[in-house]
Amino acid sequence: MPESQAAEPLSLKKNMLWNSTGSLFYLVCQWLITVLIVRLSSGFDAAGLLSLATSVVGTFGTFANYKMGTYQISDIRHENSLAEYLAFRCITLGLAFAACLVYSFFTCPLYSIVTIVLYYVYKGVGLVIDVLHGTDQQHRRMDYIGKSFILQGALSISGFVVTFSLTQDLNLAIIVMTLLVTAVLAFYDCPRARQFEPLGISIGHKKALHLLKVSLPAVMASVAASAIFTIPKQYLLSVSGDAALGIYSSIAAPALVVQMGAQYLYGPLLDIFPQRFFGGRMSEFNHLLARTTLSIVAVAFVCCVGVAIVGEPLLVLVFGESIRPHVYLLQPVLISTTLTAFLWFFGDLLITVRDFWANFFGNVIAFVAVIPLSFLCVNLWGMNGVSFAGAGACAIGVMYLGISLRRDARRQLRAERTEKDGGK
Repeated sequence: MPESQAAEPLSLKKNMLWNSTGSLFYLVCQWLITVLIVRLSSGFDAAGLLSLATSVVGTFGTFANYKMGTYQISDIRHENSLAEYLAFRCITLGLAFAACLVYSFFTCPLYSIVTIVLYYVYKGVGLVIDVLHGTDQQHRRMDYIGKSFILQGALSISGFVVTFSLTQDLNLAIIVMTLLVTAVLAFYDCPRARQFEPLGISIGHKKALHLLKVSLPAVMASVAASAIFTIPKQYLLSVSGDAALGIYSSIAAPALVVQMGAQYLYGPLLDIFPQRFFGGRMSEFNHLLARTTLSIVAVAFVCCVGVAIVGEPLLVLVFGESIRPHVYLLQPVLISTTLTAFLWFFGDLLITVRDFWANFFGNVIAFVAVIPLSFLCVNLWGMNGVSFAGAGACAIGVMYLGISLRRDARRQLRAERTEKDGGK
């Protein structure tokens, strides 16, 4: 296909379809790896080690990502080049790696350090690819993103299964996965991103410090948001024990489809929202916001109806008959998950309109609110209290974020009117 033809933008519908399909396929492959490692092992040691590496790297991956994906996608004025985004990602990867290494030495068994380092490198390659995906989305070619995720997922799980089944060596399996994903970066993602911008790694120290400073509130907000449900879960563990937390976590896991579905809905729009917000098209911005909000509500409603119909038999099929008495937990979980999706959506939307501090305060307010709610709700409703506490905290955060977004929209509308009046 000629280069000029390949770079032609796709429709919003096609972009959303490719992004959703590829992302979902990749997530399923990552989940299957955690299942297959148990099937392919003679014990649970390798599975436990992989789980530890995943948890530790996931924590520091938040700082390595530095919430720059939303920032880059919504950079409609092209304040920074692709080379600068790549360089900044390398800086955050390096800083987060140093912190991860120190944390691992003090909190993890020494034999796990190599595995954690190797898994960090594997995830780091994926974070570099994400920067190229940001450029793809800016140019409305999310089919490149979807196909890249499909390649990453398929090659990762294939490399893992073949290597681990032959050697029973988790570290070697992660190395093979890393090499295969690096091949996707070099031979698939780089050539496609190069159609839009020159590839390179270059950033001045002033701009690097500026990006570190300007995105820090968004990073801290992300950390606060990720910890909202940790507090009530830990309190449930302390008052009811491991079994109660295990039951709740098992019930809650399938409900994540609501959060993922919401991200697939609004993710492809994160460059369109700022175009309308800053482009003198506030009525179109408000219309798109209303449509997206209703779409997320619709996804949640469909999930609630589906759960009411097939939730119980499906959970019994997956977890066994012992889970049946606890199916009542599922609907409150879906409600709390829906509110979490709105917390993410409004937070990301505030980043696209460059109101980082409103995003920060909204998520921190939700985190602070969940502390007293955890004691109150878990004591009153037991396992359901986790969902009620999280839902209440997210609702408070969403209210603040929504008010902030409305204030920003009115401010932008006044600025547009002033500019028009001044031009007469």
